[in-house]
Amino acid sequence: MTQSPVLIAGAGIGGLSVALTLQQIGVPCLVFESVADLKPLGVGINLQPNAVRELFELGFGPEVLDQIGVQTKEWALVGLNGNDVYSEPRGLLAGYRWPQYSVHRGKLQMLLYQAALERLGAGVIRTGVKVTGYRNHADGKGVTALLESRDGERSEVAGSLLIAADGLHSAVRKQMHPAQPPIQWGGAIMWRGVTRGKPIRTGASFVGLGTHRHRVVFYPISQADPHTGLADINWIAEITVNNTGGWPDGDWNKKVKHADFMHHFQQWNYDWIDIPAMLLGAEDVYEYPMIDRDPVPTWHDGNAVLLGDAAHVMYPTGSNGASQAIVDARILGAALPQHGVNANALAAYDARLCPEISPLILRNRGAGPFGLLNLLDDRCDGVFDNIDDVIPQAERDEFMLRYKQAAGFAAEKLNAAASIISPGASVR
Repeated sequence: MTQSPVLIAGAGIGGLSVALTLQQIGVPCLVFESVADLKPLGVGINLQPNAVRELFELGFGPEVLDQIGVQTKEWALVGLNGNDVYSEPRGLLAGYRWPQYSVHRGKLQMLLYQAALERLGAGVIRTGVKVTGYRNHADGKGVTALLESRDGERSEVAGSLLIAADGLHSAVRKQMHPAQPPIQWGGAIMWRGVTRGKPIRTGASFVGLGTHRHRVVFYPISQADPHTGLADINWIAEITVNNTGGWPDGDWNKKVKHADFMHHFQQWNYDWIDIPAMLLGAEDVYEYPMIDRDPVPTWHDGNAVLLGDAAHVMYPTGSNGASQAIVDARILGAALPQHGVNANALAAYDARLCPEISPLILRNRGAGPFGLLNLLDDRCDGVFDNIDDVIPQAERDEFMLRYKQAAGFAAEKLNAAASIISPGASVR
């Protein structure tokens, strides 16, 4: 008897990671993506070592990932006066068995997409079709996805499971939790761009400069040109304003002019980095609200389940949104050989991750690792000569360790952990 395919809503990083994982363990699938033509859109993201391990096990080793990104060497916070608040090595330099990568989101998505086309076949990914809802079968065996094409044509398709990796505005989540609160905006506005420039510090450093309400984050997302020394520098300029009344624009990704935000950072010129020049060097700039959704009590309903941003969209302060989507896909994949392609596997995935990740959403809302800047502001209004007089080293180290443990990428634990999906595991 031919197994009904697993249906996947969304061909982003999460959905494609699921598709590749299912192919690895021998489970057929179909992917539905609302966008008609996938293109390498987006901005820089960070892939933590826990996610990089999973990409390695999917066949994307350093010889592949080095072509689309940079192995991160340092994570650093710098105060407004230019003095270091905190820095630590990252990836291999921090003792992990796997690197951390800074990559362009669109390039990673295209890498996964091309691999999915090659490994699963072109007919498995159907673009221009949105999953608008679902219907669990009365006998408990299977689910029907409700589809709508870009020209408004509606149809249905049956499958064994529905995995909703359809992002922030997930239609499946909306059906599963119709009373969910609206998108939460805490008042932070981000402007994002990419500028050609010379990487600073280690040459592969993630740097956060400023205060918890007014900062710039920047890091390289490409290898430096051997002749010019220039790389693509991803940056995020951010301020926090009064959020009374909610996000006023309604546009979640708007192209803007430099004049719309440059005045907030005009004086930020240091002897080691000229922030205004970096911001002005970007050809295109996009404005985003920093948003998330309140956690929900469960991610699954019968034979339907949420994954990635559909399950746990979170503030990017911890640089682990994309990483968690990849880990989600692998943990879900590991449940299938153990429980079968059924609701029991989805329940096991939900029980493993939902209680663990939901607090992380709130931790990131509370500034995540950037919470050190909140402490700095509380204790000295962000101005200091010697950080140890304000936040002792031991306190800073403990703060960061707690975050890494909560986010699932503390080095010792990750290094000692067995593979999420055992080599050779398959669904028979």
